[in-house]
Amino acid sequence: MNFISLEKLACWYSSSFEKKLTGRRILFEDIYPLILSLSSKFKKEILGYSENNIPIYKITIGTGDTKILTWSQMHGNESTGTKALFDLFNFFEDDSVEINKITALILANCTLEFIVLLNPDGAIKFTRENANEIDLNRDAVDQKAVESKLLRKTLENSNPKFCFNLHDQRSIFNVRGTQNPATISFLAPSEDIQRTLTTGRKQTMSVIVAMNNFLQQIIPNQIGRYTDEFYPTATGDNFQKLGHNTILIEAGHFKNDYERDITRKFNFYALLKGLFYIATAANYTNYKPYFNIPNNDEKFFDIIYKNVKVKESNIEQTKDIGIQYKFRVVNNQLLRYKHIEKIGNLTNYHTYNLINDENLSIEDLKLSNS
Repeated sequence: MNFISLEKLACWYSSSFEKKLTGRRILFEDIYPLILSLSSKFKKEILGYSENNIPIYKITIGTGDTKILTWSQMHGNESTGTKALFDLFNFFEDDSVEINKITALILANCTLEFIVLLNPDGAIKFTRENANEIDLNRDAVDQKAVESKLLRKTLENSNPKFCFNLHDQRSIFNVRGTQNPATISFLAPSEDIQRTLTTGRKQTMSVIVAMNNFLQQIIPNQIGRYTDEFYPTATGDNFQKLGHNTILIEAGHFKNDYERDITRKFNFYALLKGLFYIATAANYTNYKPYFNIPNNDEKFFDIIYKNVKVKESNIEQTKDIGIQYKFRVVNNQLLRYKHIEKIGNLTNYHTYNLINDENLSIEDLKLSNS
């Protein structure tokens, strides 16, 4: 069976994505009513509670033999995957004939489990870390955080063949060799420091190849690949090492999409295509094109100010200033501010917002590095 056409999927998405979730800061209180409103197709259960006693839910659907575990917001400030998951749930709720053909096939062959907001405390603070300032994505070995323990217990109980680990990446990442931001990036984590190309990694890469091929039709040359350097304490590396093929999807920048409400669509497309591929693949041998996906580079800025006057040791010089937007919570509102990322000659860097400020000094820009 063929996957749904891009045109029909885009048409479905424009009318049926989860419109109640928008913006960068997605909290438990935002998703809780949506969890309760899911139909009886879905099983809903509380896995446990965060360090600050907020429920952490697992959503299950499907009856197939291939088990797939997906989690979002392991980092509390990385919410694009959460929005994409609720878009995916809407797709599964759709009973129209053509959509149902796709979902029925996936759900007959796979059992899907989703942890829809693993780090609700970090979501409130809009930080990577949990309430105890632990980065859950570096806590796979020690498991100091209660959220890390819940994830590992779920993994052990489910014994999934595949995992999807959903993250956001900073807008500083571009696709190497291009001027384009890395709107979506993928990674098949290594299992050891030698980056051995094991059977499990080949299977992981094959799924990524299918997702990349589909997305290249929509956002060509805006898809990157993370370096597969082995991180001994990272979740993906350890789960892959334990025999659970783990696919990292990193949602990044799209032009003028600082709320990541366009990127979420591409995240949803990738997830749906990946699930369909797993449900229908006769084998996982098409892994070599994974290495043709360009690596991420770090040469994209939200703004580049050209030719700004900068004083160093009382000597005025003209330099470029690279700005990244950062975010912080003030009075329970998420605020965006400009942060100086780099000062110097930025000729080889890229942006959608190039501003020539020959007549301004750095003091005139009123930038903040706080």
